Amino acid sequence: MSDEAELTLLLSRAAGGDQKAIDELFPQVYDELHRRAQHYMRGERANHTLQPTALVSEAYLKMVGGSQQAWENRGHFYFCAARAMRQLLIDYSRAKKSRGGRLQRVDLENAEPAAGDAMEMDWEGLELALEKLKVDDHRRYQVVMYRYFAGLSEQQISELLGVSTKTVERDWDKARLYLYALMQPEA
Repeated sequence: MSDEAELTLLLSRAAGGDQKAIDELFPQVYDELHRRAQHYMRGERANHTLQPTALVSEAYLKMVGGSQQAWENRGHFYFCAARAMRQLLIDYSRAKKSRGGRLQRVDLENAEPAAGDAMEMDWEGLELALEKLKVDDHRRYQVVMYRYFAGLSEQQISELLGVSTKTVERDWDKARLYLYALMQPEA
C-alpha cells in the first residue's frame, strides 16, 4: 500500500473517532503541517507570540477535538488544516487589532510582509475578502484555498476541480487581483 493510501486510511479511521489512529496521525502529518505553518508565519513580525509549532498544535487540536471531521483524502485533510490555521491567525489578528495594533496586507504570492516588521498580517481582511470571493466565484475561491492554503500544485487542483491546468492558472491570477482589490484601504 502506498504512503498516500496508508495516510488516507489513517485519516478515515481518525475521522471516525479511532483514538489510536488520531495518536498515530499527528507524527505522520506534523512535518508537512509545520512547513505550511512556517509559510503562513513568514510575513509576521519576528517577535510574534504565536510560533509555527504552536500554530500546528492548536490547529490539530481544533481539527480532532469536538465534532469529528470526515476527511476524504490527504488533500482534503491539509485543506482543513490550512483552514484551521487561517482561522487561528484571524482570531489572533482580531485580538491584536482590538488592542490597537497595526496591520499590513497579506501577500498572496509568497506571504512576505508588505512593509515594516512591527506589524501583523491582515488575516481578518483576507478572510473578509475570501468570503466575498466565495460568494462571487466559488471555483476561484477553491483555487485560492487549495493553492495558497493547502499547498496543492496547479495539476492537483485541476484534477480535484475537473478543469484544465490553464483554467486553474487563470483562476489563480484573477482571484489574486480580486482579493488585492478588495483588501485595499479604499475598497
